[in-house]
Amino acid sequence: MTTSPLIPETARIGRTALRVGDLAETIDFYRDVVGLSVVTRGDTTATLGVDGTPLLVLEHAENESPRGWAQAGLFHTAFKVPSRAALGAALERIRERWQLDGASDHYVSEALYLTDPEGNGVEIYTDRPQEEWPRAADGTVEIGTVPLDLDDVAAQSTGGTTAPPGTTVGHLHLEATSLEAAREFYVETLGLTVQTESPSALFLAAGDYHHHLGVNTWHGRSQPAGGRGVAWFEFLVTDAETLSAVRRRLEDADIPVNERDGAIELTDPDEIAIRIRAA
Repeated sequence: MTTSPLIPETARIGRTALRVGDLAETIDFYRDVVGLSVVTRGDTTATLGVDGTPLLVLEHAENESPRGWAQAGLFHTAFKVPSRAALGAALERIRERWQLDGASDHYVSEALYLTDPEGNGVEIYTDRPQEEWPRAADGTVEIGTVPLDLDDVAAQSTGGTTAPPGTTVGHLHLEATSLEAAREFYVETLGLTVQTESPSALFLAAGDYHHHLGVNTWHGRSQPAGGRGVAWFEFLVTDAETLSAVRRRLEDADIPVNERDGAIELTDPDEIAIRIRAA
């Protein structure tokens, strides 16, 4: 790993962008079920967020084919809500308007899982207090999976049709073609920390968060990302000076970058675009 991480320890996930076939239907889902608000809307794009902060960009891609079964891409976008009450309210919206795919207690967080109308995975979760996160002897976070008590979560709900202020994209989870290539890029090159790993998954973080990025090979994807699905996602750094330093270090490492809407953009080994932007 790099001595000083190329992605700073203070970085966090910003927006996720999805290419979708039915823009109106997808907007309705993220507004009515996830609880985001429409920030901007045009003929071919829409931005949704919470309290005026953009979290999700939807790009109409009617002429693009759906993601193929062998292609790498998005496993889920994970929206972090600030409390168990907000998680309970999300559970109510899912039960009233959609279908719950699963729910887990991960020791560090409690999570609900569902799928949007385009087949993209969605997680809505809330963190347990950081001092309660189990840690290994080397200080890394131990993430597990046990059943979540949905009745208890539902009992905490204070209701609400929208996600509350403080909701963010807490992490993103990708499906890769090679865990080794993902480790080389995200850990050895960009400097993210491996918090938890298994033979077929990595959970990576900037700093000591439980994870900003998950990467798995559970479904044996063998082709680069393409078609509908994830278009890009972004890391936010603290300021323009930090962004300039990241740009210089990427250039020094001979990693090709492009300018995109005030951000720098690069691609991972599966051709998924990553933007780095000043918050």
